[in-house]
Amino acid sequence: MAEGIGRLAKDTAVYGLSSIIGRLLNWMMVPLYVRVLENTGEYGIVTNLYGWTALLLVILTYGMETGFFRFVNKREESEPMRVYSTALYSIAFTSTLFLTACLLFLQPLGRVTGNAAHPEYIGMIAGIVAVDAFCCIPFAYLRYRGKALRFTAIKLLNIGLTIFLNMFFLLICPWLHRLHPAWVEWFYRPGYGVGYIFVSNAFASAMVFFLLLPDMLPGLRAKMDWLRLKQLLTYSFPILLLGIAGIFNQSADKILFPFLFEDKAYATAQLGIYGACFKIAVVMVMFIQAFRYAYEPFIFSKNREQDNRQAYARVMKYFVIFSLALFLGVMFYIDLLKHFVGPEYYPGLGIVPVVMLGELFYGIYFNLSVWYKLTDRTVWGARFSAIGCLVTVAIIIFFVPRYGFMACAWASFVSNLLMMALSYFTGQKKYPIAYDLRSAGLYGVLAAGLYVAGMCPSIGNLCLRLSYRTVLWLLLAGFIVKKDLPLQEIPCLGSGLRRMKKKLFSTNK
Repeated sequence: MAEGIGRLAKDTAVYGLSSIIGRLLNWMMVPLYVRVLENTGEYGIVTNLYGWTALLLVILTYGMETGFFRFVNKREESEPMRVYSTALYSIAFTSTLFLTACLLFLQPLGRVTGNAAHPEYIGMIAGIVAVDAFCCIPFAYLRYRGKALRFTAIKLLNIGLTIFLNMFFLLICPWLHRLHPAWVEWFYRPGYGVGYIFVSNAFASAMVFFLLLPDMLPGLRAKMDWLRLKQLLTYSFPILLLGIAGIFNQSADKILFPFLFEDKAYATAQLGIYGACFKIAVVMVMFIQAFRYAYEPFIFSKNREQDNRQAYARVMKYFVIFSLALFLGVMFYIDLLKHFVGPEYYPGLGIVPVVMLGELFYGIYFNLSVWYKLTDRTVWGARFSAIGCLVTVAIIIFFVPRYGFMACAWASFVSNLLMMALSYFTGQKKYPIAYDLRSAGLYGVLAAGLYVAGMCPSIGNLCLRLSYRTVLWLLLAGFIVKKDLPLQEIPCLGSGLRRMKKKLFSTNK
């Protein structure tokens, strides 16, 4: 069991390299966007359209990624390549159909989404979503084969190209256009601004597609299994409903916000503030994403062993511990992190702790989902997510017109907390796991106490304030090491300490 937990931690770290570095670098692009774009309203357009992107990506993958892991790891599965081929062809067909429909109805879609002046934005977003959806299965295949380094390398190349192109179009091209217009005027359009963010993403997605071709070819050469497709769709359809409801919980605020105000300019400006400050809370999101990449292959392979439930309980314990440490780390240094956005975005900083706690609840909910995934009762996940989605939408519709974007943050908090509670109590009846609630409660109370102690005192000097909060965070870290991560039990470090102790205290003969 310890070996399995160790491998999970290692895979989380490797997958997290792409997720964390990627989101960190994208996060560091926010200062560029908020300073280069003309106003908060333009960043509101980016926030809105990428909210749609997240929702569409879930729809176009329709749970096939989880279905792939479920069937390729079954004991009786003798032809894993046929599972891969079936999932690949299915996603290819639906992605092509989606892209074709969007291109045929580009103008109407532009009007509906409020982008009638730039329908090409919709075309680029449709292309990005279609390619990314298709590539999710080759990426899942890399995870299944344990090719974490190749997975990470392609993800990082994608991120690097996206960032380079953003800087090229938003910084270098305007500079060259001022000095030597003839060098860039044949392809560069001054004032296109937001459009170049989508252009950059589209080029990067195309590059990922070509890099993954060697991993696609084995699946494309194998025969598609129609019976297996039926099984995959039957298993994955509830996950699709779960995914739609789940991602809508996370993106409903960005999608619905512009429709809740008569003054569209005001709505997009406020959404821009919300979207920029939401990025500060992204540390929690990227930790959960890195964990998710490693956890799904882990739970389905671990299901073959006898000690699986104890392993799931231990994973949950450490997930909660590190999530709370991350939460305090971000909040204690918010005075530094806020400079990633301009002063005009500071009114939205109040959403950061609420959003981070909501994401923590979602991460716990994802951990709890093990029971219905392993027992093939994914319909329960769809029910929980549907309930959470209804709560999210209700809070947004009724409270956003009065309280603005703060209601969006609380909608996510409440719905994720509700889904977490529903999954826990139902799961304990259907597939009981002895989670360490006492430890989770202890760390929760400790983190809450340190948060109050760190944020309430009014310390005018920034250096003193940060030093004081650093001491508080180190107290939490010391408590974690003392109680749950004793250094001598870490294999590499423990053996090194034992050797050092032997050298120091042994008698030379």
